[in-house]
Amino acid sequence: MAMRRARGRRWRRRAGGRLRRRLGRVTTQDVIRALWLGALIGVVTGFVAILFFEALEFATQHLLADLTGYHPPHPLGEGGQEASDPTRRWALPIVVGLGALVSGLLVYSLAPEAEGAGADQVIDAFHKRGGRIRLRAIPVKLVASAITIGSGGAAGREGPAAQISGGIGSVIADRLGLDAVERRRALVAGMGAGVGAIFRAPLGGAMMAAEALYRDDFEADAILLSLISSIVAFAVYGAWYDYTPIFGGTAGFSFQNPEELPYYLALGVACGLLGILYARGFEGAQELFNRLTAPRWVKPAIGGVLVGCIGMFAPEAIHIGYGWVQRSITPEDVMDFSLWLIIALPLLRILAASLTVGSGASGGIFAPGMVAGGMLGALFWRLFHDLPGFPADPAPLVIIGMIAVFGSIAHAPLAMMLMVGEMTGNLSLLAPAMVAVAVATLLVGNTSIYRSQVPTRADSMAHRHRFAFPLLDALPAQRAVVPLAMVRDTATVADALASLERRRSTDGVVIDEGGRLVGEITSEELRAVPDAGSPVEGFAADLPAVVLADTPLDEALDRLASHDRRWLPVLDGSDGPVLGAIDARALVRSFREAARQQVRPLTPVDEQISTMELTVAVGAPVEGKRLAEAGLPAGVRVLTMEHMGRLSAPSGDTVLRRGDRLTLAMTRGTRGEVLALILGD
Repeated sequence: MAMRRARGRRWRRRAGGRLRRRLGRVTTQDVIRALWLGALIGVVTGFVAILFFEALEFATQHLLADLTGYHPPHPLGEGGQEASDPTRRWALPIVVGLGALVSGLLVYSLAPEAEGAGADQVIDAFHKRGGRIRLRAIPVKLVASAITIGSGGAAGREGPAAQISGGIGSVIADRLGLDAVERRRALVAGMGAGVGAIFRAPLGGAMMAAEALYRDDFEADAILLSLISSIVAFAVYGAWYDYTPIFGGTAGFSFQNPEELPYYLALGVACGLLGILYARGFEGAQELFNRLTAPRWVKPAIGGVLVGCIGMFAPEAIHIGYGWVQRSITPEDVMDFSLWLIIALPLLRILAASLTVGSGASGGIFAPGMVAGGMLGALFWRLFHDLPGFPADPAPLVIIGMIAVFGSIAHAPLAMMLMVGEMTGNLSLLAPAMVAVAVATLLVGNTSIYRSQVPTRADSMAHRHRFAFPLLDALPAQRAVVPLAMVRDTATVADALASLERRRSTDGVVIDEGGRLVGEITSEELRAVPDAGSPVEGFAADLPAVVLADTPLDEALDRLASHDRRWLPVLDGSDGPVLGAIDARALVRSFREAARQQVRPLTPVDEQISTMELTVAVGAPVEGKRLAEAGLPAGVRVLTMEHMGRLSAPSGDTVLRRGDRLTLAMTRGTRGEVLALILGD
């Protein structure tokens, strides 16, 4: 039996190796790779989107409907179920709170990265984690989000769908042995496929995934793969349900009267202000719950109880809310809302979503923003529909309100216009939508609902090797450290001034007993202190930024420029001692010295693994030593060595001599030590 199991394992390893080799040959063709990989991601994501939607329906029925009597309305494309008021309003805080508690326990015990919105985690994984999401985060996110939303949490399904489907793309890329570049594209493709399928908006989903990564940019490299996977996922999802848009009854509306444009411009202003309120309110809720001294898994329950209390008085503010947008399409529906409710509903939606997702419960922030924007459009019509030239129906204002609020704060206006157009089956309102979105985006400025967004591709680690100076990116900051005046925190102001004068410096830092940074001091500020015997620690100011020893020089230069600093301290680790300072002059000097020594960075293998060509310098610590005795850090590999024009693969017995040209692979954290060994200090 044991021999059969061993033979089976060997066969699986050989079969897996053959599959990866064959697929590896296929991936040399970009279009062919996009076709088969996109189709694979799309098929898997389509079935998982079906599973997620069914889980949401199951949880909503058995938690919210059965326990509280509240049946939230559905949009026409999802059955058009009418709403029924909760028969047990008192139970809403209990049900929503317990659902959030179970969600919190599940997330924080199994996959903490599944907390919160989901889309933000995907963006963070793209920029900082090589596009990698753990396999276990997928089922945890699915179940936790179904419980949060199904019990009445004010959250959407797009964020969970983005993380679940993005995780599927990431895991598939990992299993196929694709590199970090392809893994990131697969992550984006999965994100677009999940959002496109569950919202029946394949084009908008694909564009959303590529646009939401940046504040002012677009991930063009991933768009082909994302389009293919999104279309395939939509086909699978639609075959199970249908292909009708989520919101019905909106196809007949169009823009025909230019006199309406000033009203849409005014709506854009209102949407921009509401978007700012949403982004800042959500951020404030996150910070409030972060400061709360309670176990992390308890915080979602606190937020859930508060949301349930809101639901007792305004059940329209909880759950997903798309059904209420559907009920705001016609004049009769809008007039059925009480005036106070339609005024309060955009704000209550934002508050409830901030409490739900900001507390750490698993759910999306896309739907609350869209519902708040749609209800703002309905309110706009309710208040001003008697004005001359005003749109006769609320539907165009509702649709454009959805686009403008979330499109502006997500910095994805193009994707939102396409997505809402697909969700409503109406693309004829693009002209007024463009006016409203443009105004809202201008008002929002750099405010974003997604914390992990970066301004452009040049600011992302995924593209740093494209946009950075290669040599600056290869050199760590410790190669450019210059002396810095340091004063102990026990010194007096007079002692600190004397130390600065001895070093002929006007700036310095205060350090503690372990050499760790306390703050910066200047001679000008110290001379203004009336009591020179006071401890200098009390006058040390916080620094806007620091530079770590292994920070690339291009990143150090960016910090100097962005904070308008002449110098910044260099630390040996995030909580390590101060090594000295770095300034622009030292940075340029280090760059020129590395160029003189013929340091040549090569194409990086990954974000954490780089390759570099170095020449053994005269008097370097490794000169004259065998490679095995050179003391290179663990994990560093010498791939090739060129000695007197002859290229070879060195062994441990190879002696390193001055002028030898080495090609090395190393991790990011070992570059400083490798450069010191081969080039000298």
